[in-house]
Amino acid sequence: MGFFTKLWAFRKILIIVLTPLLLLPLPLLIDTKEAQCAYTLFVVAVYWLTEAIPLAVTALIPALMFPLFGIMKSKTVASAYFKDFHLLLIGVVCLATSIEKWNLHKRIALRMVMLVGVNPGWLMLGFMISSAFLSMWLSNTSTAAMVMPIVEAVIQQILNAEAEVNAIQMKTMDGTSNLGLQLDEDEVKRENNTEAVSNGVEHYTVCKIDPEDTSPQRSVPKPEMERKYLSKKDHMMCKGMSLCIAYSCTIGGLSTITGTSTNLIFAEHFNNRYPDCHCINFGTWFVLTFPITIIILILSWVWLHWLYLGFDFSSMFRCAKDKSEKEKASAKIIEDEYKQLGSISNQELVTLVIFILMALLWFTRDPGFVPGWSSLFPQYKGYATDSTAALILGLLFFIIPANMPTNSSCGKKSYLSYTTLITWKEFQSCMPWEIALLVGGGFALAQGTEDSGLSAWVGSKLTPLGSLPIWVTIAVSSLIVTSVTEVASNPATITIFLPILSPLAEAIGVNPLYILIPTTLCTSFAFLLPVANPPNAIVFTYGHLQVIDMVKAGLGVNIIGVLAVMLGVRVWGVPLFDLETYPSWAPPHFIANITGP
Repeated sequence: MGFFTKLWAFRKILIIVLTPLLLLPLPLLIDTKEAQCAYTLFVVAVYWLTEAIPLAVTALIPALMFPLFGIMKSKTVASAYFKDFHLLLIGVVCLATSIEKWNLHKRIALRMVMLVGVNPGWLMLGFMISSAFLSMWLSNTSTAAMVMPIVEAVIQQILNAEAEVNAIQMKTMDGTSNLGLQLDEDEVKRENNTEAVSNGVEHYTVCKIDPEDTSPQRSVPKPEMERKYLSKKDHMMCKGMSLCIAYSCTIGGLSTITGTSTNLIFAEHFNNRYPDCHCINFGTWFVLTFPITIIILILSWVWLHWLYLGFDFSSMFRCAKDKSEKEKASAKIIEDEYKQLGSISNQELVTLVIFILMALLWFTRDPGFVPGWSSLFPQYKGYATDSTAALILGLLFFIIPANMPTNSSCGKKSYLSYTTLITWKEFQSCMPWEIALLVGGGFALAQGTEDSGLSAWVGSKLTPLGSLPIWVTIAVSSLIVTSVTEVASNPATITIFLPILSPLAEAIGVNPLYILIPTTLCTSFAFLLPVANPPNAIVFTYGHLQVIDMVKAGLGVNIIGVLAVMLGVRVWGVPLFDLETYPSWAPPHFIANITGP
């Protein structure tokens, strides 16, 4: 037993050493560029899936191996590591940094919850809507880390209120104090005053623009198994409230190009592989995915409500005057949290204005059904992208003063100084450099598969799949990535599959968007395990859940997500992108059907 324990301790070193050695016969026996590129791809894929080496470090392997194999020149590989994607990411991170610095996200979340009410069902829906909205613009990790403490405070206030009501009822019935109940109540209060739960969240950096970039093998603090609940019903409510945050943070990111790294990786890969297609932008993506997001969000809420609160929805529509003690306690804690923010500050107002302007510029650049602002520069068609708008407004955060200039002294000299909305250090703390390198490595791999001919060779071997109905091909590819992403990071999963699925679509004569869009969306459906993505892990640290709870609930949300994506792509995605026609911007069908050496 000791030998296997030591072997497991050194598993990462064994993977690092054995993977390239075991795969070495591939380039040695088949001396072609395709085989050499496949060798590099396999090594990178194994390292990404096992995380034997940090994701960003693994992403640098193509820069080392492609020049050595003669697939790409070093300068060419290096240029693949910085694309338009990175400029868009910089602009988005500037916005996210300012939103989180000035607590605008907390104000938005609390206001949304106050609007929907405090009945447990409405409360769950309110938190889901606010979390989903925030994750459209912020990272899923940041949203979960910000909203979950608010949810925990509400949960504890509800439990306290119920304990007090029970104590009063017991005193009324017996005419005396129940010492056993008082002891139980004191224990509940002592547990509520501890900060062990919130300490679990401190392991996560709130300022992190991409959630899905985190290691799937990341260690998660064990839940508090001895947490005390007044009843099973209370425990079930805590489970439902926790899971609704984890899932809605992921679901909301689907609806915008910038909402999650998988969407950004897809957009950059697609624009690089099909430069003549200008159909994927912020506006068209939102038109396609926003209804899908709404469907998944509502059905997931119904699913979680049924699992943890029961199927009695009638209590949600009773007269507002008949509030229970639980609901009054929930309303009080949320109102108190909102009052602590005070009136909206000038910094929040400026950030909100820039946020709205950025969204408007993204939507109106090239909406498709009407000319956008990019048409004002007809001689430079295609030059301005979503990153242009993001950078224009992102730079303003380093220019606009956060406060009025103040007198500062340095020795005998005094001068006026001011601070901007965000500083470079704050931006650096929020900038996901790991994701930037990871995505760059994916672009290098994609370009290497093209230059080596591996992409065309794979496409030729996948041609027999053209005999299957297209919906079967889409369903199979969607289910495969949904399964893989439960044990691998979302960016790594989509980066591996995009170079495979693009030639597949070309080989069988199907619009590439028909396969790539559902696959990209389903890559985000990591709902089954606490380590599948950071929102799940953050929620799990609060101790209300066991792994089986997340598996049971997540399986239903996974099925809802895949079916909603299939429905959306089929019903309104087909006319929006003309998916049933093989496009002129894709390589001619017969070119893909060649046999590599």
